[in-house]
Amino acid sequence: MKDVFDAIADGQNAFLEKLTDATAWSPSERVNVFQAQMAELSTLSELLARGLSTHMNRISETHNKRLQKTLADMGELAQQAFGHDRQTGALVDEYQAYAADAAQRMTLTLDTLRRRGDNFLEHEEAGCPPVLIYDYEVVLDGADLPRPCNYMLLKIVPPEGVEVKSWKRPYIIIDPRAGHGAGIGGFKLDSQVGVALHDGHPVYFVAFRRMPEPGQTIASVTHAEAAFVRKVMELHPQSPKPVVTGNCQGGWATLLLAATNPDLTGPILLNGAPVQTWSGKVGEHPMRYNAGVLGGTWNVMLASDLGHGVFDGADLVSNFEMLNPGRTEFRKYFDLYAKVDTEQKRFLDFERWWGGYFLLNEAEIRWIVEELFVGNRLSKNEAQLEPGRNIDLKQIRSPIIVFASEGDNITPPTQAINWIIDTYTDEREIAIRGQRIIYMIHEQVGHLGIFVSSKIAKKEHTEVTSTLKTIEALAPGLYEMKIDDFEGPLLERTFTVSFQERTMEDLKLLDDGREDEIPFAAVARASEQQSEFYDVMVRPFVQAGVSEQSADFRRKTHPLRLQHALFSSLNPFVAPLQGMAEKVNADRKPVAPDNPFVQAEGIAADVIEQSIDFWRDLRNTFYETTFFTLWGSPTARWFGRTHQPGRTLKRKEELACLPAVRSALMHIGEGGFCEAVIRMLILLAESRGNVRRDRLERSARVLNQDEPFKSLTSEERAMIIEEQNLIVEFAREAAIATLPQLLKTKEDRELAARVVQFVPGVIDEMAPHTLELLQTFHEVLDLPPVTGDITEDPLAGAMKEPAPRKSARASSKKPEAAE
Repeated sequence: MKDVFDAIADGQNAFLEKLTDATAWSPSERVNVFQAQMAELSTLSELLARGLSTHMNRISETHNKRLQKTLADMGELAQQAFGHDRQTGALVDEYQAYAADAAQRMTLTLDTLRRRGDNFLEHEEAGCPPVLIYDYEVVLDGADLPRPCNYMLLKIVPPEGVEVKSWKRPYIIIDPRAGHGAGIGGFKLDSQVGVALHDGHPVYFVAFRRMPEPGQTIASVTHAEAAFVRKVMELHPQSPKPVVTGNCQGGWATLLLAATNPDLTGPILLNGAPVQTWSGKVGEHPMRYNAGVLGGTWNVMLASDLGHGVFDGADLVSNFEMLNPGRTEFRKYFDLYAKVDTEQKRFLDFERWWGGYFLLNEAEIRWIVEELFVGNRLSKNEAQLEPGRNIDLKQIRSPIIVFASEGDNITPPTQAINWIIDTYTDEREIAIRGQRIIYMIHEQVGHLGIFVSSKIAKKEHTEVTSTLKTIEALAPGLYEMKIDDFEGPLLERTFTVSFQERTMEDLKLLDDGREDEIPFAAVARASEQQSEFYDVMVRPFVQAGVSEQSADFRRKTHPLRLQHALFSSLNPFVAPLQGMAEKVNADRKPVAPDNPFVQAEGIAADVIEQSIDFWRDLRNTFYETTFFTLWGSPTARWFGRTHQPGRTLKRKEELACLPAVRSALMHIGEGGFCEAVIRMLILLAESRGNVRRDRLERSARVLNQDEPFKSLTSEERAMIIEEQNLIVEFAREAAIATLPQLLKTKEDRELAARVVQFVPGVIDEMAPHTLELLQTFHEVLDLPPVTGDITEDPLAGAMKEPAPRKSARASSKKPEAAE
């Protein structure tokens, strides 16, 4: 790190010399620099004060509430145990019953840990296969591809009683490769896989083996995932392009896939995906500070060298466990002990996944750290999949659906959403590029709950699944998906959904400002210099002392693996637990839940967990304070000036020179019935601030199920929507004036006008400007004014197809199968 501190010192000395050189700057320039320095110090002070205030308030509020609850529980317990109405000797009898029960539960708990150890060894011996609850078939193995990798495409076999229709849009789920193995997205029946299967969709799963292939890189993985999507399209030629769902780390992998292969995917779903990794709220989300406090890229380089070129995913899992040590180190074990009669299967199933540790090549983990978590290059359009191949998220053509949660402490909503602000100039550029971005934020579900179970999250995933077929009928733009109301009990609720148009300003309100991201630039630059120093001065000596045998020994003796292996049947002191547990099960006598000693046990557990949580909260406060103190000073900000966030974004006027815009405007008067109706629907969409589900469904019905739209392929439909959107955006008045050129006959004009009026619904529910625009259409098309409602689909009852489209640029293809 000496070179880093030398660089900072040299820069500061040069800066001070220039500042004090009376011949270099004028007095006004010195004043300006001084004011800038004071402003930066003021910003640093504000960040530190805001962070400390947030931490202290949360610590005070949450721990006071928990303490008051504990005291109240203790008082109630004392009243119950020593009240006047207690019979003599009752407490002694309850203690004897509790002692026997506690001993039995401890035996069963220890035996469950033994079984976990046995499962771990068995899982390791089998190569850590996916932990999917469903049967599956291997469709394509990445090891057989021209650029081999350890990924594979699995086809989920639907369970008995579930019928899958091959013509329905396939789902491809990409699980995260962040230390654990694959399968968490299909870990339970009510997970993402189950939701899609029960809706009749074919489901495919992108899994991976424990050991990467030699020479495997992130580019190899992206190429393999593209091959998987092509294979799915080949297997389902009559269905629309597949939906690709990326969970957590699989989310940014999905973005890489869609950006480098914009012609392959249908809608892409990002669940808790960290993309803008510097974002977060001050006083919250401490995981983003790790690189600034613990070190950057050199850490993973060292770990990879100790692994003989392979990075151990168990090191990543250790970081995750430290986020909530009260849960991972104590509460989950106590919950098993307290409810051992019912918790064993759930505990063992989850631990099979959580305790399966996977490996990455150094090139993979280094790309992830440098391009994403420390460098944050993806949202700045600086990330390179391969040398000379930048990844531009603007190249994605498929609708993007982002699912985030306020309860996610690993990927907070700002990390999942702020990349939109950094990638596009404003919401109009999203529309100009023909893109649709929809986001939805849950209030409380945690990180794993986003793609594992959580009943509420499951319902929202179900709603996304059922709504996907209508999302593509939205006019291009930025939307928030809102579940407005619901009917019925929790598990049988039906939801009403709307899509509300949003702006970049709306997205900014989700954050508490972005001044806190500037210090991360200094961390990124320091990380680069540290890695260079390590690569030149330290790495040769480390690599000389490491062999494949020593690397394998280090992995096997990792604390997370060792705790499982030592507490297994291989240990002669642990093996007898199996027989003891069998005897306990044969004579099991659970104690009554109102036993005062059981309640005292629960109170003691709450106190222990709160003590660990209190230490965690103080640690997080120290982490954040240390981070901003080190990297938020004017000197550090100057040091990181070359890596500060931001990218060059184009204004709307500059986007007018895009080839797609120029081509669309050149053909403003060309087309036919389809182009005219879509153009008018886009104009109507501009006049609304939100799109209710019923209106969207009518629009989707017209554009997907009625002729002549039904005969369009999804690519043709998307092309027309994008082209007409550009015409409306850059030549709105001409777009309206040229409608008669698209609709030559009176019959077509009348039918088109009825169709366009059918979508927004009855006149009484229309906004005034919507009705005014409809009247404008009628005037331009030389039709009588709008008077009555149109409640039936005009195209559904048409005896013959309207006049064919006149566009020479759209080819005639076979009808696409309905979803």
